[in-house]
Amino acid sequence: MISNIYLFYLLFLMVTLCKAIPNKITKCHYGDEKCIIDSMNYVIKHYPKGIPEIGLKPIDVVDIGDARLLETDQSAPIWMRVKLTKQVNYGFENTTITKVEGFEKDPTTTHLTISGRIPSLVHKGLFHATGHIGFLTMNLTGESTSEFQNLRFTLKLKGTTEFRKNKRYLKIYELVPSVQIDRWILWMEDLFKENSDLTIFINRIFNKHWLEVWNEWELPILDTFAGVFLGMIKDIFDRISYDDLFLPGLDRNKALKVTKQPVL
Repeated sequence: MISNIYLFYLLFLMVTLCKAIPNKITKCHYGDEKCIIDSMNYVIKHYPKGIPEIGLKPIDVVDIGDARLLETDQSAPIWMRVKLTKQVNYGFENTTITKVEGFEKDPTTTHLTISGRIPSLVHKGLFHATGHIGFLTMNLTGESTSEFQNLRFTLKLKGTTEFRKNKRYLKIYELVPSVQIDRWILWMEDLFKENSDLTIFINRIFNKHWLEVWNEWELPILDTFAGVFLGMIKDIFDRISYDDLFLPGLDRNKALKVTKQPVL
């Protein structure tokens, strides 16, 4: 769900700075944060359908793998399991990157940080919920649509470098995400197929108390995201040398005095 928001942003960072991208996109010096932000936002705006030459998939429609959102102890008097399948996200193409830090010549000395904002992220998928409360057993399935309004995110990454063919490759070993939203609107269709009035009532209750639900589910959502995101990030960095992402030879102080150069 939200997890894919963050994966998408780091993918943008990689393609924006890669030598294989179209020559209209600027390649930056190490540590030139303004240049990196501008290049990432250029890619987001101009390539919502992806860049096939480097394997970047479309970002206006993003498929998501199945995820277990909630699973409590089934031996307890009250327990619940919630699984999401056939998930799709819409709205990444409207992302604005607002801040980056740490992309220096030696990326291992500090956290790599990427922050940004999405005005509206829409998530659609199927939900499967089972549970037991007192004498009531639940087995619910249906289609859900969520909208996360004014979503702000920050990714903090740490990594080590390894040499292959005389080039440095970055290996991420830690990822810590954070997310803030102004509003979460959710509609669960056919929650109670035999009672549409009850379905409407439950949806209204959820949307009235969305913040409490968000606070309860935020950690499992982010934990799921972190595992998926980290796995995909490792593959990207394994394929693209960190040294190939930037213009060679200049540190931050010198880079700030140099005019941006187009990718060769």
